Amino acid sequence: MLNNKKNLKKMIVVSSFALMLSLSSLANAAEVFKYKFQSSDNSGSANYKAQLAWAKNVKTLSNGALLITMMPVNAVVKHTETLDAISTGVLDGHVTALGYFSGKDPAFGLLGNTVGAWSDANELLLFMEHGGGNELVTELLAPYGVTHLGSSTTGLEAFVSKIPLDGVEDLKGLKLRAPEGLVQTVFAAAGASPVNLPGSEVFTSLDKGVIQAADYTVLSTNDEQGLHKIATHPVYPGFHSLPLINISLNTGKYNKLPNNLQAILKTSVIEFSRDIVSTLKLKDLVVLAKIKKDPSITIHDWSSVERNKFRSIAQGEWKEFAKKSPNAQKVFETLSSFLSKNGML
Repeated sequence: MLNNKKNLKKMIVVSSFALMLSLSSLANAAEVFKYKFQSSDNSGSANYKAQLAWAKNVKTLSNGALLITMMPVNAVVKHTETLDAISTGVLDGHVTALGYFSGKDPAFGLLGNTVGAWSDANELLLFMEHGGGNELVTELLAPYGVTHLGSSTTGLEAFVSKIPLDGVEDLKGLKLRAPEGLVQTVFAAAGASPVNLPGSEVFTSLDKGVIQAADYTVLSTNDEQGLHKIATHPVYPGFHSLPLINISLNTGKYNKLPNNLQAILKTSVIEFSRDIVSTLKLKDLVVLAKIKKDPSITIHDWSSVERNKFRSIAQGEWKEFAKKSPNAQKVFETLSSFLSKNGML
């Protein structure tokens, strides 16, 4: 009888321990991770809508374990300050153009928008995923306590102009809006006169004649913002800019995630990158068909000869930009090797 009681007590202890383990496992499985992400895009833009869809997809794929709150540009900090904000915990992550951090290291600028390097968005994504690009970004972000989840882009940008532009010669003396850094440097080397203006001032500056042209964004977004009403000579497809979009999360918070949720985040970014590129491409094609029927708008498609002239000028500036930091030199060498190996130089 005594042995039976002892055995019963043992069974109760074992069962209780097993129940505790089971409950603990369920608690861990039910843990929810909430993150605040800031975008570099306005809330009404196609880019931002795609980012909202990505956040929703992450929630679905993780069965509600990963909840990302997307916020538009400047919601918490300036677009150039999100990297520091993630480091200090003010933000958890961002979806932003990598080139905005060129002030911290020129390598961010060279990799974030290698002006003249790409003819198609898929070329850039190929380099990032299979040519060493993602590894470079991972190294650049590591000192800030930020983990690189993956890369995307918006697509090759069109070029906005009030006057006909059919080649490099037409850029000489052209007053144009371009972001500071490598983009301005390349256009200046091509003979243009770049002006540093925020995107919010592009329409007004074109309308008032402060500038004649603008490096802004993709064809469909330019059209949505009414730019073709005042700048009737777009260059499409673009010949210059293809910005690299970075999706990152605070490293400490990333490391606390179980492996399956880490994998979900990284895999979701690959899907997001394809989605935003294809979505914007389709929107561009719809707008292209529309403006082709508009007699007041003339589309300029540069020949391969003119595109190569611009790329040659840009390559000279890449070399100069690479001298600004050891990281920039590494980016230049990795990028040049990839382009050369694949017959793209």
